Amino acid sequence: MASPRIARVFGAVNIGSFRISAIVAGINEVGEMVVLGSGHRASQGIKRGYVTDIAAATYAVRDAIDRAEKMADTAVQKVWIGCSGAGLASRIDQFDAEIGGRRIEQEDIDQLLLSARDVIQPDGRMVLHAQPAQYRLDGAHGVGNPRGLHAERLGVDIHVMLADGAPIRNLTEAVQSAHLEVEAVVGSPIAAGQACLSPEERDLGVALVEFGAEVTNVAIYEQGLLKDMIAIPMGSADLTDAVASAFGIRRYQAERLKCVNGSAIASPHDHREMIPVNAPGEEETGPLARHADEKNRIPRAELIGVITGQLGVVMEEVNKALKTMRFTGQRGKQIVFTGGGAELVGLADYAQAALGKPVRIGRVPHLAGLAEAHIKPGFSTLAGLVLYAGADPVDIRAMGRRTQQTIKLGGLGMVGRVYHALKEYF
Repeated sequence: MASPRIARVFGAVNIGSFRISAIVAGINEVGEMVVLGSGHRASQGIKRGYVTDIAAATYAVRDAIDRAEKMADTAVQKVWIGCSGAGLASRIDQFDAEIGGRRIEQEDIDQLLLSARDVIQPDGRMVLHAQPAQYRLDGAHGVGNPRGLHAERLGVDIHVMLADGAPIRNLTEAVQSAHLEVEAVVGSPIAAGQACLSPEERDLGVALVEFGAEVTNVAIYEQGLLKDMIAIPMGSADLTDAVASAFGIRRYQAERLKCVNGSAIASPHDHREMIPVNAPGEEETGPLARHADEKNRIPRAELIGVITGQLGVVMEEVNKALKTMRFTGQRGKQIVFTGGGAELVGLADYAQAALGKPVRIGRVPHLAGLAEAHIKPGFSTLAGLVLYAGADPVDIRAMGRRTQQTIKLGGLGMVGRVYHALKEYF
């Protein structure tokens, strides 16, 4: 039996400070999403989520999408791009309208959302997302679809994600210079939440920590939507730099040591284990590392000590962010870590002890056709970006059981279309 024909093809590019990754995906005739190709490469021209060299960033984006297109054996002209820097900020705006006790029709909902556009004040910033998340009927909150109900007043809570205009323009220009159209810019906490959090978690309340290379985004989800977020300008690359400085070695050597031999949890035998600084085949090259023996080996215990020392600084900042957003008491039940930094061995146990809350590692959801190399926490934002793109209003079948109500809040953004939004019903 022949496979269903692909009805729509789209691309997604996640622009990170450590790597730039891309996916070419398709929606088939029966509404299923299939990954046709994926690829990644080392990031260039990006620092702490900001474009610092547009020519280098353009080259890296083009290379990543070329790799995905080659695997997919098809090209894309438009892409959805993920953004983790650019001064992301999140808030909830509310709007109410008099209904007069009558039955609510679709026209009332559409007019409410169009009128809500006027209450959004970006204050000189760019609106990346303007998503009606839930409705209010008189005293009742958390209404998913008010159509057909009666109310004196109908209200809506709109999730707004803001960003600084100039960095977003730099980001989109880098992509456009790679001969790609920008379908939309998506804040990474939205994409990562789509990939790593269950609808129940988003409803009950959960903190999502994107532990990236140079930016760590801490986002709070509650009642099904992203309520608040804080960006911390540090990440797993700071652990690498700490290792490089402590042992006087190159960054690439420190990165390999961190990934291959590093851990967030010490064990009794670490003091007896000596690990080589050089990779196989490089034994005779380069000077000896600081604290190394004559074979250029260092105690694993010292490596773990450096890693956990810097990791403690990151966790202090995460804890401050959680307290600032009042993720305490009944709201603060669970924390989910994702991003490339979440791949560090023992991170969940370390973070749970440091933050005093249950912690799990967010995994990439199953996507048909996704390469095994990309089924890691470091690619969760990319996977979520694909899921988000697949829910484009032109074809809602991609979201399976999701019932979707969509509206374009025109004129809010400076890049692409400003959407949209979706509310999950299960």
